[in-house]
Amino acid sequence: MTRRVLIRATGSARPGQLAGLGRALANSGARLLDINQSVTFGIVSLEALVGLEREADLEGALSAAGDELGLDVQAIQVSAEDYHRWSLQAGQPRLIMTLLAPHLPAGILAEVGALTAEQGLTVELIHRLSGREPLDGEVPEHGACIECWLRGDDVEIETLREKALALGAAHGIDIALQEDSIWRRHRRLVCFDMDSTLIQTEVIDELARRHGVFEEVAEVTERAMRGELDFQQSFRERMAKLRGLDESVLAEIAEQLPLMDGVERLMRHLKRLGYRTAILSGGFTYFAEYLQQRLGFDEVHANELVIENGKVTGEVREPIVDAERKAQLLHEIAEREGLAMEQTIAVGDGANDLKMLAAAGLGIAFRAKPVVRQQARQSISTLGLDGVLYLIGYRQVDLEERG
Repeated sequence: MTRRVLIRATGSARPGQLAGLGRALANSGARLLDINQSVTFGIVSLEALVGLEREADLEGALSAAGDELGLDVQAIQVSAEDYHRWSLQAGQPRLIMTLLAPHLPAGILAEVGALTAEQGLTVELIHRLSGREPLDGEVPEHGACIECWLRGDDVEIETLREKALALGAAHGIDIALQEDSIWRRHRRLVCFDMDSTLIQTEVIDELARRHGVFEEVAEVTERAMRGELDFQQSFRERMAKLRGLDESVLAEIAEQLPLMDGVERLMRHLKRLGYRTAILSGGFTYFAEYLQQRLGFDEVHANELVIENGKVTGEVREPIVDAERKAQLLHEIAEREGLAMEQTIAVGDGANDLKMLAAAGLGIAFRAKPVVRQQARQSISTLGLDGVLYLIGYRQVDLEERG
């Protein structure tokens, strides 16, 4: 009859410890069933589940090896019931909870622990994705981020997401929740909204200011927000107020577009990691193409201004890029590139991005209004756009090693 034993070893990490414990297990005739090892702050923690078919002084062999290797070693008998329970837990779905903020308060751990326990979730692993914080108390350059691996059965994901969103808002941090799957590290396409996502402004507002019709355009926008106009109606009405704007103003505004913080770092790494990137914008191709040249996007899809005799006519060429068109374009690009929708990421801030965010494998509301954050599956409000890298699962140290 097989006897199952859980081996736990901890101590200051040094070379040769795994080899020494491995020899002790082999000499005792143990069969390796499972193993996990990590080193945190110079302390090694190793757990191995082994099976024994014959009687052997495993505990004595491990104790002697531990003394030689500077490890505290325990051997714990595992009952058949415990082994069966662990096997069932390993087959339960895994969730990834990501906590992001300029600084993460220590107290958040207690509340996250209470929330996950309330939902019947076990915290399997917590690890840091961000770099180490400076000892002088300064805010880390790319913020703070930890990732928690959760496992449980019959979890109400939407309920958990709502409570996590409320908890994060109360503490000024972002808490994102996503299901773990084979696709998480195999996303290949990232599509972005432009205005207030890639840049810190709404281009149509800048055009209206330069043309002296900002208040009129803002009034149309307000009517649309009240539900009196749909997107296409409001867009056409706002565009009509730009009739006669000199084309030279477009170039002046393009040169002064304020980039969203973190976008240059994000794009640099996405390109190096082999992602295809696209702008899907309800704004204008003139500015999207400017960003394409500056930041290296693979393709852009936006509204094309009609210009005649050096003047904006107040019209755009069909089709207008609205919420439905953005979601359609996301599907079309994925299909053309031979990608599953689970391999796509979409990032945006507005209500007209929600259909695109819902269609993507990973939809991220970035610095969005509360109604958009509530409907999107993930959101980032406390860090720059490069916080997207954390949600994909990249560690800062990995990115730094790539330059």
